[in-house]
Amino acid sequence: MNVETFLSLLDAHPQQALRIVLPDGHAVAPHFHVTEVGHVRKHYIDCGGTRRSVESCVLQTWVFIDVQHRLHTDKLSQIMRLAGDVLPSFSLPVEIEHDAGVISQYPVQSGSSDGHTLTLYTGSKHTACQAMDLCCAPDAAAVTGLPVVQASTTGSAGCCPPGSGCC
Repeated sequence: MNVETFLSLLDAHPQQALRIVLPDGHAVAPHFHVTEVGHVRKHYIDCGGTRRSVESCVLQTWVFIDVQHRLHTDKLSQIMRLAGDVLPSFSLPVEIEHDAGVISQYPVQSGSSDGHTLTLYTGSKHTACQAMDLCCAPDAAAVTGLPVVQASTTGSAGCCPPGSGCC
């Protein structure tokens, strides 16, 4: 879900409590704070030598001992709009950054309201090789148990070409 859709969802359900459901079905404690609205931009080179870039709007949550605290849709919408000059675009995907022993980021996938609480459902992020055509990592066929065809080791498109960084 991008920032524009996220804001529309908040605004469509004014004065409602917020609930965040993590991919495993557990909810973030209801007295969470949103301590940051940030623009995160990651520039990197994959193991095949290709330069890449990803951007997102990250909402950092924090659970503190003030169990009476409750963030509502109106307040989060206001906080998000204050961050407007930090966010270069409202088309950025929204992610929840949450600390439950380790800091993890979860993309916001959808939301629904029961009339009192707006529940935000999150998905999972996973790592993956982004240069499968160049790298020695097993491809999807190997993971699914289907026959694996070895990549060619000749030419610049083969497995581990010189300077690619893979292997």
